[in-house]
Amino acid sequence: MMILGLVKWLQPVHGYDVRRELMSWQVDQWANIQPGSIYHALRKLTEEGLLAEVATERVGARPARTTYRMTPAGDREFEDLLRKYWWEYRDLVDPFGPAFAFLQALPRREAVAALRNRARVLEARVSQAHPLISGEVGWPDDKPVHVRWGMELGNARAQVEMEWCHRVADRIEAGEGSHVGEFDRLELGRRWREAIAAELGSADDPDTQ
Repeated sequence: MMILGLVKWLQPVHGYDVRRELMSWQVDQWANIQPGSIYHALRKLTEEGLLAEVATERVGARPARTTYRMTPAGDREFEDLLRKYWWEYRDLVDPFGPAFAFLQALPRREAVAALRNRARVLEARVSQAHPLISGEVGWPDDKPVHVRWGMELGNARAQVEMEWCHRVADRIEAGEGSHVGEFDRLELGRRWREAIAAELGSADDPDTQ
């Protein structure tokens, strides 16, 4: 959706300019778009008929640059995706979530240190964006104001998670929960299997297979 939107906004546009604009939005940090994937996405969208190549040109010894524009199918796809993501709610997917599910596998001291470090990283991101969001520095004339509103949302989420990290770290330091070295792994595994079997049935039970 973002690549289609950029082409629609800037067309006709070189792939290089699409990449440069997206990177200026720091989409690698909040939209899971990596710089190396943008040219591949442009080619794929072209193969699918959502974009069309206008021209390919080479200036001096520089690599050839392809200019893209939207197709009618690309316009429809962008409009469909835009409204889908505006009206639909989805939980954010962060690899930290699955890792946190195995909190017991970390030693207590390491878990505390990791949570404190995560809080520091989040605090640094909040601090970095704060001058722009608060108006301490001027907002760039070439950036729409709604980009700042999006940054506000990101900062609000980061602030909540940062406070949560400190709260959980405090609880672990206070002795809550259990961590590797503090329990018998085999016994814990047995309890988990029993709990799963009680809820979903045993793997040996033909009625649950």
